[in-house]
Amino acid sequence: QLQLVESGGGLVQPGGSLRLSCAASGFTVDSLGMGWFRKAPGKSREGVSCISSSGDSTNYADSVKGRFTVSRDSAKNTMYLQMNNLKPEDTAVYYCAADQFMTSSSCQLELYDYWGQGTQVTVSS
Repeated sequence: QLQLVESGGGLVQPGGSLRLSCAASGFTVDSLGMGWFRKAPGKSREGVSCISSSGDSTNYADSVKGRFTVSRDSAKNTMYLQMNNLKPEDTAVYYCAADQFMTSSSCQLELYDYWGQGTQVTVSS
């Protein structure tokens, strides 16, 4: 059974940085398509950044391009989201997701079967 645990959220000032982690167990990250999603109050859950199972393809929402970077560490079986130059509109609960049959870097929510519990990111002065 695949389990995902996020960490690294918190309160940060505008322009600051955070790094989110998503530790996987039950499967190796090299075998999974994985992604980061977020849900802000009053909005639907949206894809932020996704990475293919091979690791050679990544996908970013237009709103985070140039500021966020997705990566993974096979030795630690963990996916990361480095978030720089954070803005108040980045405030949301961030979720990691994975699927053992996902080979692309699509951020289509319905394609992911496994989800973490979420971590709160608040950007405010």
